[in-house]
Amino acid sequence: MKNMKEVKRVNPTTLSSPVGRYSHVTIVPKEATIYTFSGQIGTDKEGRIPMVFNEQVDNTFANIRALLESQGLSSQDVIKVNIWSTKEIDWEYFDKVWEELFEGSHPSMTIAYITALGLSEIDIEIEVWAAAI
Repeated sequence: MKNMKEVKRVNPTTLSSPVGRYSHVTIVPKEATIYTFSGQIGTDKEGRIPMVFNEQVDNTFANIRALLESQGLSSQDVIKVNIWSTKEIDWEYFDKVWEELFEGSHPSMTIAYITALGLSEIDIEIEVWAAAI
């Protein structure tokens, strides 16, 4: 993998395929600049948190897109996604929003269902890591 010039996403054939839209392995070239971002929640531009879960999902992904753009990055630069949810995710809806952002480029991903986040009205928080070459 010497002189690798782009992020590489791999699903080894030595284990089962991913159960969702993610890659088992993401390889980042050593020349890349790594970005870590605080977890994003479903606030709108005025800081309000909607009560409807899928509206929080929409806002969270919009906030992630805005955060990436603020650094001159795109979803293609995302290498890792961590998702925490206090409610069961509507995967049909979530996958649609996921694909709108990632457009077939699936970063590594972890999801956890938990009992609470920082504020009681927050139902989902998503953290992304990115790498730019």
